[in-house]
Amino acid sequence: MNEAVSATASLPHLGEILALASAVVWAIAVVLFRISGRTVGPFALNLYKNAVALVLFVPLLPALGLPVLPSVPASDYVLLLASGFLGIAVSDTLFFTSLNILGASLLAIVDCVYSPFIIILSFAFLGERLNPWQLLGVVLIASAIGIMAWKSGGENGKIPRRDLVRGIVMGVLAMLTVAIGIVMIKPMLAHTDVFWATAMRLVGGLGGLLLFLPFHPGRRMILKPLLDLSRWKVLVPASLLGSFLSLLFWVAGMKYTLASIAAVLNQMNVIFIFILAAVFLHEKATPWKLVAVGLAFVGAFLASFPF
Repeated sequence: MNEAVSATASLPHLGEILALASAVVWAIAVVLFRISGRTVGPFALNLYKNAVALVLFVPLLPALGLPVLPSVPASDYVLLLASGFLGIAVSDTLFFTSLNILGASLLAIVDCVYSPFIIILSFAFLGERLNPWQLLGVVLIASAIGIMAWKSGGENGKIPRRDLVRGIVMGVLAMLTVAIGIVMIKPMLAHTDVFWATAMRLVGGLGGLLLFLPFHPGRRMILKPLLDLSRWKVLVPASLLGSFLSLLFWVAGMKYTLASIAAVLNQMNVIFIFILAAVFLHEKATPWKLVAVGLAFVGAFLASFPF
């Protein structure tokens, strides 16, 4: 089994393919999460999806001939657990909160700040270069978010200004924490199995949520929607796609190519989310929203591509 994994890893442009696959799968998952988020709160949704993904990863590691607790430096465990806490427990809870406020297509615009965060952090900590084109990309993304804030349109009409600002701030913080979470483990991914690394990040994410749950004053109300099995018909596929396949493809994409290249391919989810939100969630594709999405995507491309 390990030989098959090694052979797969030698495929040309594997990192780029996986990064793009992550964008497609994540876009589908976001639409499903948006549907689930109408009846399940952000914390519960995050808790559920991580539990489902971890249950899948536990038997996957032995099936691939990989140890669950390999002999690696303790620092690797600490980094992966911390990465999962930031990039899954914190980031995804903020993301789902922002998704409920803004809707899928508007959040897709905010999501583009992920690329500038990745390239800036990669420049600062990984030695990847930053050039004028990338700075222009950051400006275009900021302009797209500015257009969104100015128009303040939501999927069901106008979003109150206070809620709009709250949704944008939470979306930006979600992208910042997820960027920190992946850049901090980028160097170690070169010598770490991607399946095990993903599983450890899930442990950090789920563990962080479970540690916080007993202290949450509304913990009973948080978990109550998850007891309704009728909601699982959307929650299960959303979790499979968003927390298992997409997460696996995302980490693998980061492993097998430059962080900056993976980031711009990941950012293709903006286009996919926008299209799927219009078709399945009936979120209006207004002219200003098309302009904002276009600016955000071009900005993400410029910010991430290594010219």
